[in-house]
Amino acid sequence: MDSQTSQASQASPSPHSFQVDLRGLVDLLSHHLYSSPKVYLRELLQNAVDAITARRAEEPGAPARVRLHVESAAAGAGVALRVEDTGVGLTESDVHNLLATIGRSSKRADGLREVRSDFLGQFGIGLLACFVVAERIRVVSRSARTPDAPPVEWTAADDGSYTVRTLPDEARREPGTTVHLVARAGAAEWLSEGRVLALARDFGSLLPYDVRVGEEAVTDLPAPWDRAYPSPATRRVALARHCHDLFGFTPLDSIDLAVPLAGIRGTAYVLPSAVSPAQRAGHRVHLKGMLLTERAEQLLPDWAFFVRCVLDTDSLRPTASRESLYEDETLAAVREALGERIRSWLTGLAAGDPERLAAFLSVHHLGVKSLARHDPEMLRTMLPWLPFETTDGRLSLEEFAQRHPVVHFTRTVEEYRQVAPIASAQGVGVVNGGYTYDSDLVEALPSVRPGTVVAELDADTVTAHLDAVDPAEELALAGFLAAARTRLDPLGCDVVLRAFHPLSVPALHLDDRTARHEQARAEAEEQADDLWAGILGSLRGSAPRARLVLNHLNPLIRRISSLGDPELIGTATESLYGQALLMAQRPLRPADSALLNRAFIGLLEWATHSDSREDDRR
Repeated sequence: MDSQTSQASQASPSPHSFQVDLRGLVDLLSHHLYSSPKVYLRELLQNAVDAITARRAEEPGAPARVRLHVESAAAGAGVALRVEDTGVGLTESDVHNLLATIGRSSKRADGLREVRSDFLGQFGIGLLACFVVAERIRVVSRSARTPDAPPVEWTAADDGSYTVRTLPDEARREPGTTVHLVARAGAAEWLSEGRVLALARDFGSLLPYDVRVGEEAVTDLPAPWDRAYPSPATRRVALARHCHDLFGFTPLDSIDLAVPLAGIRGTAYVLPSAVSPAQRAGHRVHLKGMLLTERAEQLLPDWAFFVRCVLDTDSLRPTASRESLYEDETLAAVREALGERIRSWLTGLAAGDPERLAAFLSVHHLGVKSLARHDPEMLRTMLPWLPFETTDGRLSLEEFAQRHPVVHFTRTVEEYRQVAPIASAQGVGVVNGGYTYDSDLVEALPSVRPGTVVAELDADTVTAHLDAVDPAEELALAGFLAAARTRLDPLGCDVVLRAFHPLSVPALHLDDRTARHEQARAEAEEQADDLWAGILGSLRGSAPRARLVLNHLNPLIRRISSLGDPELIGTATESLYGQALLMAQRPLRPADSALLNRAFIGLLEWATHSDSREDDRR
């Protein structure tokens, strides 16, 4: 051996084992891994059910019972819980290898240690969750695999110490396991009989075995969606009652979520009132009968925000805490399959139950529009049903397109309010595309309804549909128009004269997004320092200006246009401008508010001076 080899050999580190601070680990579980102390009961049920599953794999006729008993601890030590199962049980060797080794699970196969799909648990840390509510855990078990072996007792404290001993046969004659918990200080409420029964029913109502708290049954099988009902109406009533008990609301409808290939059975309950698309739905997911989570947000596509689901699955993977779902290809496939079930339900309503579809869309049209935006087939199916705000009233796009050769639309609600009354009077049909998803759907209309012409309605298009005034008459009003334009020019607004209906509208304010952006840029430039003013100034473009369209057919406009005083014409023009903004329900800028105040005071002054002159003449 040369010197380098000798030095390397001497420098090799010696192996050491990790030391685990159990109290620190319990704190980690209770404050970071698990959301609530209540999960201790789920872990106990899970271990019991898995033990029974393991025994039945070898003895199909073996008993399948889980019993939970709340009792007083010895010597007045508080509340205790006893959980008994008829599962496969443990030998002394199993106790050392499984209960006393963190992270090792009996549900792992030998060799490659692959997770066996017929068990609920996977991670080998479940029993530690009991230390969240108990200061001591005692396990008495007898193995079904080695019936000659005596019962074994394992007792552990939350400081990491444990003892193991064998017991006489009479301590437990039948195979299975009994877990004894003694409540820690401040946690007795979690082991009370009422709380244990409520938690057991919440977690275990769909478990496949006979589970009881005392004499009270926990399991309630078959699941509501799997039961036989005498009629569809009876089924709807029963599911509505189940939804109310589970989620606290009576559903508008229910949707079957059976996806046999994915091992999924369940139902989706349609919310009775509209919700925001941004509101994340919390769904209840059972894994092989055990409640995994009631806050599964990623279970459905984003567009299906109008339902709450409850289902049982044997295909989805839980996270280590078993309180949420692991995002993987399986979950993505299930999400798509469940979305397809909801699509099929909607399509079925459209084909065979228009009254139920209309009731649904009156509340949840936003969710369907979200789906139809990316699904041409759904858009085609829902065209006769989805409601839109239009100048002809609340109509579907199909009906509106049948009435108008060109489907005009606006991209904002403000633009629609500006032009809707005038466009309607001119016979121009307009759809309000300012609501969520609406403009996208209108633009997609030609792709599912060939031959349909869609056009965005802007200020130029509206003005083009208004009748021009006789050139001679407009020339005669040149002085009036010049005074009006001079007054509104600082506001970035032009003045034009047209003739249109209804006669009651004296003036119409028109602009578009480009004009508003340019106006906002100009205002920002005025308030900016030299550096930013230069930058904003470089962005100045040749954007179209807003315009105030005066109605030559309106009697008030005719009277104002005959005034000879330029100052009075300017004040009247400002008043018309402010009134047009209010009619369009546009938000007022500070400059607009100041203009309205100035115009109001100016008209009052003119009116009072006019009265004074009249008194002088008398």
